[in-house]
Order: sequence, then C-alpha cells, then structure tokens
Amino acid sequence: MQLVLFSGGAAEGLVNGLRHEFQISTGCEIAGTFGAVGAMRQKLLAGAPADLVVLTAPLIAELARSGHVRSGSAVDIGLVYTGLAVRVGDPTPRVGDARALRAALLAAEVIHLPDPKLATAGIHFAKVLDGLGLADEVRTRLRPAPNGAAAMRALAAASEPRAIGCTQVTEILNTPGLAFAGPLPEPFELVSLYTAAVCTRAQLPDEAARLATLLGSDAARPMRDKAGFRHRA
Repeated sequence: MQLVLFSGGAAEGLVNGLRHEFQISTGCEIAGTFGAVGAMRQKLLAGAPADLVVLTAPLIAELARSGHVRSGSAVDIGLVYTGLAVRVGDPTPRVGDARALRAALLAAEVIHLPDPKLATAGIHFAKVLDGLGLADEVRTRLRPAPNGAAAMRALAAASEPRAIGCTQVTEILNTPGLAFAGPLPEPFELVSLYTAAVCTRAQLPDEAARLATLLGSDAARPMRDKAGFRHRA
C-alpha cells in the first residue's frame, strides 16, 4: 500500500525521519510530494488524489470549510520560524534586528528564496524586502525557486562569494552544506503552525489518520525538535 501525502516543504525532514517507523507499524509506504503550500493546495483543489495533507493551519481550516479535508481530523504538528541561511564556511551575518538584516541583504550578491507567490516564506520575504525599502534595490539579485527546499539546494550550490537565503528553518536544517544564521527579527518575524489533516476522498483514511497522529505525537517530539519545529509554551 502507498499513502499519498501532499505536504509543505517544511515537514519533509520530519516525514522522512518517521517514514521507516510508519512503514513498519502499518505496512504502508509514504508517497510524499513536498513543495510550496500554495502549490500543494492547488493540487488538491484540482482533484489530485491524496490521503493526507500537511499545510499551514489557516489553509487546513480553509480546506475543511470547503469540504476537501475531513472535519475533526486535523492534528497540529508544530511551529516553524522563517529565517536566514548561508553556506557552511561563509561568514555568518548578524540578522538580529532590522538594521542588521538590511545590511546583510544589501551585502549579498545573490539572495535565494522560495516562490514569492505560492510559498509561505517566499510570500512573507517579499513583504520583508518591501518593509526594509529594498525591493527595487535587490530585485536583480533575487533567485526564486519553486519551494524552500529547492531554494536552499541552490544556495548550497551557489558560486558567488556572498550568497544568502531565506526560507523556513526546517528546510534550512534539512539541507546539507548550509548554516542557520538566525530567524527573521521583529517586526519581520514569521511563525507558521503546521497541521496535518485527512483528505475527504482518502483511499487510506485510517492509515492517514495514524500518520497524522504520529507526526504530532509526544513520541515524535525529539524528531520534531531535530527537524526544527518548535512547540507552544
């Protein structure tokens, strides 16, 4: 059996870390598609078959209202911050306040980011650039990618001496060759709650519910911590 999962890229490392445990306990493999949350939502709305979705909480709520996920099936997984990354070995810039963040972005030769129209971090980062008054100044340095994972792989492979990237912390930590520089500072901070929910037309609803429960379980908390999720106080 194969459980079809549509997930925001923020949860890819967590799902991969729990994949073997889930298969052993259920006999079911996970066929996961990971990408920008907006793209995953569009796939589901277009009729693509799926058993479970992992998206930001507002999108899950929207899909519940429209009847695309089962009411009462949602399981919160954890909070994900959006932050900055550089390649391992490069100087780590200060990004702890708005002035430092602005200076770090101005100093970068290229800036890698996820889709500014469909990805949670990409949409937000475009607003950050506007808020810092940098949108026009750095426009030619921007290197958008379809999702955060692709953006971070591109950053890790970048050849420019001064390269930086912005996406969700879980995607930074899941990409070899990168160092986490820090979360976006106030007032530009972005924290997203990720939630799993069983799709209304799921072919494997029981297994989907078990995976959702596993992702949000106390037993999986060390794996969530390692993947970069945070928990409500």
